[in-house]
Amino acid sequence: MDQSLIKEVQEKYKKIFNVNPLLVFSPGRINIIGEHTDYNGGFVFPAAVNKGITAAVEKSITGNCTAIALDLESTVKFDLDNLKPSKEGSWENYVFGVVAEIQNRNKVVGDFNIVFKGDIPGGAGMSSSAALENSVVFGLNELFDLGLTKKEMILISQKAEHNYVGVKCGIMDQYASMFGIENNALLLDCRTIESVPYKINFKEYQLLLINTNVKHSLSDSAYNDRRSVCENIAALLNVETLRDATENDLEKIIDKVTPENYQKALYVIQEIARTQKAAKAIQQNDLETLGALIYASHNGLQHQFKVSCNELDFLVNQAKKNKHVLGARMMGGGFGGCTINLIKRTAIESFANATSKAYENKFNKACSAYFIELSDGTRLID
Repeated sequence: MDQSLIKEVQEKYKKIFNVNPLLVFSPGRINIIGEHTDYNGGFVFPAAVNKGITAAVEKSITGNCTAIALDLESTVKFDLDNLKPSKEGSWENYVFGVVAEIQNRNKVVGDFNIVFKGDIPGGAGMSSSAALENSVVFGLNELFDLGLTKKEMILISQKAEHNYVGVKCGIMDQYASMFGIENNALLLDCRTIESVPYKINFKEYQLLLINTNVKHSLSDSAYNDRRSVCENIAALLNVETLRDATENDLEKIIDKVTPENYQKALYVIQEIARTQKAAKAIQQNDLETLGALIYASHNGLQHQFKVSCNELDFLVNQAKKNKHVLGARMMGGGFGGCTINLIKRTAIESFANATSKAYENKFNKACSAYFIELSDGTRLID
């Protein structure tokens, strides 16, 4: 949590609205393994991180609401009685969506002003959107004494994304951001929305994120398309989600689906199994096995689920060439964003420098390296 960021948001709020605000920090998240399994009712293995969004919020006495995104130098005024989505891609839809979903639960939100800023790298696949949604719902719950549980809050954040942003996301991002525990990853069962924390001893290793700094335009449509493929195959198999299917079940309908869609479903079934194996590896402090599972996850995302891209594959191949990296894979929805690397601490600097140089030579643009620590979830800032 960046203290200078907190100070900036607080002082900006006081300067504009002349009142001392409530302050909320909501973290971004990483996902060690378990990609595209959340909306299939499967298991994921995320953790909240020490980068996130700081929001200042307080009641408004002007008869309307104001939201200010400091990063974007953008201000929106709105009326709680006339909420509707802005044009696609507008940041304010995350705010409007949360308020609308709170209202849908017959909770009364009064007029408020909110100012926020984050230090989650844009387009990195670290769920800045979930962090923003959670900061809004958490802040409003506190401000207006709405009596929402954390579980209710994350479901509101998820619905906001579905109905106002237009991305049919699973629950992982909002859950990890809200419920994160310092130095732990959470093995989350996306069906029951219950998790088991696993304290990770990385020993002489550390997690390193490398951001491709690209976000290919087909990411959202491809995400919704993959989700629809998974739902259709689950329906063919007569199961609730692919979490209930086995590789043998899939074999039985091989002639009823395209080879491409067969591979996508196979990937999901295998990734759910890999995620559970990863939890066991962490429990046994077996980082080598964890690394191998992470590499296998990328292979499936690249060749079976087909949500990777040249830049991500290049970074994973660079990792494979380095004996100090135990595992690497793309992280997030795909088509850009970050790779997550499990690497020996003593080799981080040389690996990051060599990889950055090779990436720039190949793509004529820079990538960015980030060190992250596993953090607590959404909370008030004292």
